[in-house]
Amino acid sequence: MTQHTGSEKIWLTQAKYDELKAELEHLQGPGRAAIVQRVSDARDEGDLKENGGYHAAREELGKCDGRIVQLKDILTRAEVGETPPDDGVVEPGMKVTYRFAGDDDEETFLLGAREMGGEDIEVFSPQSPLGSAIMGATVGDTVEYEAPNGKTLKVEIVNAVPYSD
Repeated sequence: MTQHTGSEKIWLTQAKYDELKAELEHLQGPGRAAIVQRVSDARDEGDLKENGGYHAAREELGKCDGRIVQLKDILTRAEVGETPPDDGVVEPGMKVTYRFAGDDDEETFLLGAREMGGEDIEVFSPQSPLGSAIMGATVGDTVEYEAPNGKTLKVEIVNAVPYSD
């Protein structure tokens, strides 16, 4: 898991913020307590070297603790608010449609925190190469950015509208 050490803000809708906060409260309370109980029960079964249930429960506890740290970080850096204005300017909270220069295929994504994503939309971080290149661009602009493979790519902003979940 990558730990963010920066102070960059993460844009979240109020609904997503509330969902993540509820998940954190569950994990810190009954969720973690249930896993700790499974670790304790498995430990009481005897020989820990060959106790698969014990090792599985310990691993689950580690994942739970990692998610708690991640959620605290997200919620600390969250910028909760309504979607940005519908002015065609690319910024966090916008659903952006773009196409590569010379191509007719269009792709759409949400510019924001990956926690905002779902099965219906891909999410690009404002800190990603594409995300940082298009920040502040407007519909109709063509922007260049360097892809992770080192190639310079040109994209045209086809549309930018506020995201609704």
